[in-house]
Amino acid sequence: MTGRHRTAHYHTFGCKLNFAETATVERLFEERGIRTADTRGGEVPDIVVVNTCSVTEEADRKCRRAIRSFHKRWPEAAILVTGCYAQLKAAEAAGLPGVAVVAGTNGKLDLLRYLEAYEGGEAVMDAPEAKSLRDFMPSCSRGDRTRYFLKVQDGCDYWCTYCTIPIARGRSRSGTIDELVALAEGVAAEGGKEIVLTGVNIGDFGKGSSDTFFDLVKALDQVDGIERYRISSIEPNLLTDEIIDYTAGSRRFMPHFHVPLQSGSDAVLALMRRRYDTSFFRRKIERIREAMPDAFLGIDLMVGARGETPEEFAASKAFIESIDLSHLHVFPYSERPGTRALSLEAEVVAQEEKHRRASEMIAVSAVKHEAFARRFLGTVRPVLLEHRAKGRRMSGFTDNYLRVEVDAHPLLDNTVASVRLDSLQDDGETINGTIIL
Repeated sequence: MTGRHRTAHYHTFGCKLNFAETATVERLFEERGIRTADTRGGEVPDIVVVNTCSVTEEADRKCRRAIRSFHKRWPEAAILVTGCYAQLKAAEAAGLPGVAVVAGTNGKLDLLRYLEAYEGGEAVMDAPEAKSLRDFMPSCSRGDRTRYFLKVQDGCDYWCTYCTIPIARGRSRSGTIDELVALAEGVAAEGGKEIVLTGVNIGDFGKGSSDTFFDLVKALDQVDGIERYRISSIEPNLLTDEIIDYTAGSRRFMPHFHVPLQSGSDAVLALMRRRYDTSFFRRKIERIREAMPDAFLGIDLMVGARGETPEEFAASKAFIESIDLSHLHVFPYSERPGTRALSLEAEVVAQEEKHRRASEMIAVSAVKHEAFARRFLGTVRPVLLEHRAKGRRMSGFTDNYLRVEVDAHPLLDNTVASVRLDSLQDDGETINGTIIL
């Protein structure tokens, strides 16, 4: 069946983990002689791979809408749907127009095999129950010429009441330190300068073995050629003091953490079955600030969860305002089939109120982010400069994740340069800088 499929288009929804996995699928297709179609130039792909997300009902809708749009645009293309939406709603995905294959989260590497079995008519489906997902699929994506995303872990054993990830991704599992170090060495050989460590619950790396996430951090820190590592979202109870202290003293691990809080109310955290309270979280933030005063601290925050009364929302907001963070990633709670939250006898928040609360927290985030950025105006910090679009300024991020724009200097493309941070742009986040030669 794949003999006539020579080109493919890839579309990814959701997290950086999905992007890393899509890159692996694209590489496997290329090894089979299927090149990426130049769709911007008008080329029509034979295959469309859609790597989906299902974190909210809105995410599901976006996936369905995209699949219908691809079929309308390229009616002869075989659409291969994979990822969390495919895992959780396989039959629904299979019923969408143009879909030839539906493969769950662990079926991404077998997409071509499924396509070969497709004979028209009903889509080929493979979305086994999450409890059977045991294999780990190493993945590393090239986000641009400077930044790569390295998948180090998959799945989750936490079963927070609002979350479908254990259903969609299965139990916690990891790669080995040796294979992940080899992937990092491959990035260095390609000229990549920065790697972001990704996963579903990366602090749980090594579960079932003698290895720990701290062991992985120390091993990756020895890879020559990589100038920067960033740790993506890590649970506060798994962000140990030894990890904080080690990264504070590391030349390669950047002063940047993204830590999910989800609520600043202890009552709501208990309903969510999170593994900490606000006192623990505050101490963790203060511990990071003690070791790395300049660190960028991003926090995930959910609003409108079951049980978040107006009083508990006020408590959550007060807690957020009281801690020294740099940015909030705010999202409204979404009811998800199969989650334990649906059985909670707790107040249900109206959709309009969820969005109002989200807007209120986003405003708090904007104030926090601008205040953090202004702390560094007039200072000089290392910036990894990224390739620029023609006619535009160069941009990049400081070690502590502030976005900076500078006048173009092609010889410094994909290098770390010293940049003076001069002024803040109107968005309150991007900084105008001057390269210090």
